[in-house]
Amino acid sequence: MMNKRDALKTLGAAALAASGLPAARAQGTKLKWAHVYETSEPFHKYSVWAGEEIAKRTNGKYVIEVFPASTLGKESDINQGLTLGTVDIILTGASFAGRSYPPLAVSYFPFIFRDAEHQLKYAKSDVFKELAKGYDDKTGNHITALNYYGARHVTSNAAHPVAKPEDMKGLKIRVPDAPAYLAFPKALGANPTPIAFAEVYLALQNNTVDAQENPLPTIEAKKFYEVQKNISLTGHIVDSLLTVVSGTLWGKLSADEKKIFTEVMQEAAEKTGRDIIASEARLADEFKKRGLNVITVDKKAFSEAVLKSTKPTDHGYRQQDYDRIVKL
Repeated sequence: MMNKRDALKTLGAAALAASGLPAARAQGTKLKWAHVYETSEPFHKYSVWAGEEIAKRTNGKYVIEVFPASTLGKESDINQGLTLGTVDIILTGASFAGRSYPPLAVSYFPFIFRDAEHQLKYAKSDVFKELAKGYDDKTGNHITALNYYGARHVTSNAAHPVAKPEDMKGLKIRVPDAPAYLAFPKALGANPTPIAFAEVYLALQNNTVDAQENPLPTIEAKKFYEVQKNISLTGHIVDSLLTVVSGTLWGKLSADEKKIFTEVMQEAAEKTGRDIIASEARLADEFKKRGLNVITVDKKAFSEAVLKSTKPTDHGYRQQDYDRIVKL
């Protein structure tokens, strides 16, 4: 008598033979998609959606597993993983991708964007396409989409509310471990401390740092509001994430498959952006209801103080890229 497992195997083999598909094709080529965000966030939700959609549109040829919350390493690790072959697709800040091609990180220069709409216009602009091509040419990897991540705001503990530029002086503030994030705190005399994303909550809880900066939806998802008292609406960086496919995978895709991957990843980016913009619109009031001190600052005063102390070329960015983005 055949046991249940053997019976299922036989049935599966029969179905496969009837389908006329080779075994490898039917099972699909397995791909790894990595990011550092929580499963509750739109970045994960729409990465999973994109994986399912790509499987559907390629008739199961590609099966994508999404690894959230730094499970395949911190952001610098997953960027390196594209080259090492340990990941196939990542969501990453241009600040980290910019380590391989510095001009790409110009979008992190403080106050370069007015708001979300300005950044979404940048995503479709010639200057972004040129910068993305520069990264592609340098690394061999391929940028398929730009995702709106949110306007970054400063949060701080009870002893260090930030209402004006001078309040940043001497503030020990966590920043991501990438050079692009240093311009804003350094220009205002703060003490920027790079800490990996997964370790930020503990660093705030233990007072290793006084402050951090992130968009409101991230402050909610990572529960930073539990260990910080003040949220200052500085909006100093309008942040984005890039969807990047490894050069090895991109080189194996047919022209039709490249079109599918690009279209799906751009659709996912658009859905992500819509969700984040909606969250930003409601969260300031929600944080007030939770008892946080939400401070509306004079953004112009912060912008002028930063631009007085630093300029794009100080950080390895090209002035012409900065000028073209500001004028969009």
